[in-house]
Amino acid sequence: MSTAAVTSARPGKVLADLLPASRAKNVALVVGGAALTGIAAQIAIPVPGSPVPVTGQTFAALFVGTALGARRGFLALAVYAVAGMAGVPWFAEGGSGMASASFGYVIGLMLASAAVGALARRGADRSVLRTAGTFLLGEAIIYAVGVPYLALSTGMGLTAAIAAGLTPFLIGDVLKAALAMGALPTAWKLADK
Repeated sequence: MSTAAVTSARPGKVLADLLPASRAKNVALVVGGAALTGIAAQIAIPVPGSPVPVTGQTFAALFVGTALGARRGFLALAVYAVAGMAGVPWFAEGGSGMASASFGYVIGLMLASAAVGALARRGADRSVLRTAGTFLLGEAIIYAVGVPYLALSTGMGLTAAIAAGLTPFLIGDVLKAALAMGALPTAWKLADK
């Protein structure tokens, strides 16, 4: 067995750890993760009856956390959040600031990125089923913060917030998990070669 296979397959590493270690690399990964999330947020499909669109930012945030690990993933999403609060128009549909009804999802993205990153460091991104479970857990964390924030910021009741901010997104979340199920274990297999 090659050294690369032993190194990449060993739990305790995430995909970003396969690159040579340096402070510049870490900064580039964090900034790149924030930018990827901002770009993916521009892929937005309005949902009738909901102030929250379907976007690519949740997939990007979970992918960033899984690929970078808990610390760098959280930092990438924190940079994304702080820059968006400061006026960079890279939240969903070119939005920025904290006044949006969907800002709770941005907070949830930071927490979910850290959680999936911690799980990836324990090998949760190495198989199809574990990757799916990791992404679905990350999505649950995003909703656990985003839906109550949506309810509070809009004055909706919790049932209405669930109907507007959770239910319409479940099919998309399954598709995002399926995409991750193929991408991340495949990346590890390629890294082993």
